[in-house]
Amino acid sequence: MKENTENSRAEYTHVFHTFEPVYDQNSQILILGSFPSVKSRENCFYYGHPQNRFWKVTAGVFGESVPETVEEKKRFLLNCRVAVWDVIASCDIIGSSDSSIKNVTANDMDVILSRADIRAIYANGEKAYRLFLKYCIKEGWPEIYKLPSTSPANAAWSVERLTQVWRDAFREGGMTL
Repeated sequence: MKENTENSRAEYTHVFHTFEPVYDQNSQILILGSFPSVKSRENCFYYGHPQNRFWKVTAGVFGESVPETVEEKKRFLLNCRVAVWDVIASCDIIGSSDSSIKNVTANDMDVILSRADIRAIYANGEKAYRLFLKYCIKEGWPEIYKLPSTSPANAAWSVERLTQVWRDAFREGGMTL
């Protein structure tokens, strides 16, 4: 009997990353996701799925209130000296499924690394980490750290546990919190 799952009916779509990275010359850490979710693509901004814990975790790390609007989120990131981008510029993907990603074109990390004071790079999850190592890493760049994903798919991790691990990793990477 053939199992009829959502992924077996879904089709790949070739999708382009359509919004800019967030950074300025004062950014000291770079947080990389893999590729924006469907909700993030609809909102034209990072971590737009309401169940993604990115904004709760980073606000907790820096002792700030959780930003709500896109403008508040940008201001929060820049005030905390955080740059945010994704490894992938375009790919074939089914919905928001990182495990379905194929035919990757990577973003040019020099866009940020040549213009900001990045001291450490953090991958938000295993997929972003592996994609960065496969497509982007260059000698002489800051160290990359793999963080547990804030995605709702990583339900085994509570917001509190994620916040503590992220805080510890930022300190290890030289960030003063």
